Amino acid sequence: MWLVAGLGNPGAKYERNRHNIGFRVVDELARRHQLPAWKPNKLGGDATTGMVARTKTALLKPMEFMNLSGFAVQRTAAFHDADVAHIIVVHDEIDLEFGIVRLKNGGGHGGHNGLRSIHEQLGEGGFARVRMGVGRDPNKPPGSKDAAAWVLSDFPAGQDKVVTAMISAACDGIESILTKGIVPAMNEHNGRSSFASS
Repeated sequence: MWLVAGLGNPGAKYERNRHNIGFRVVDELARRHQLPAWKPNKLGGDATTGMVARTKTALLKPMEFMNLSGFAVQRTAAFHDADVAHIIVVHDEIDLEFGIVRLKNGGGHGGHNGLRSIHEQLGEGGFARVRMGVGRDPNKPPGSKDAAAWVLSDFPAGQDKVVTAMISAACDGIESILTKGIVPAMNEHNGRSSFASS
């Protein structure tokens, strides 16, 4: 059993935020594979389960806010007996330029509160990641650690086509991880250029 967790914050006011692109990816994955409707579970998230790329998969949107995402991920992984090697986390990434999608095998949290919480609750960082490049606020000095206002703001309407392409590419990447494993999937997908420049 695989677990794919898309990160975001619950509530309509956050729906289009950069921080919520993980929710949007798993929403599209569920739609693409005609999974059952999302339902709140007792583990701290909205969930649906079914076959994704011929693989039994649970999809999760943690609903306890970003910095507490690890609790729902850990509980859901334990419920489905999914070990860390069978967990994929989809998240926004300010250290990638807008329009870039990259797959990653394990690593640290890089200051991302959702990843930090998951790392803490799982006790390790060996899960796969789908990193959705949202870039940095051009009005902040380079290397600024204060990214909250940026990631909690919406993508401009003019970026909709690029965001849609990124979400589709992320779903393709997840399907590759499920069918081939993380390293072959990285080799297949990480050479793609930015969707913002295509």
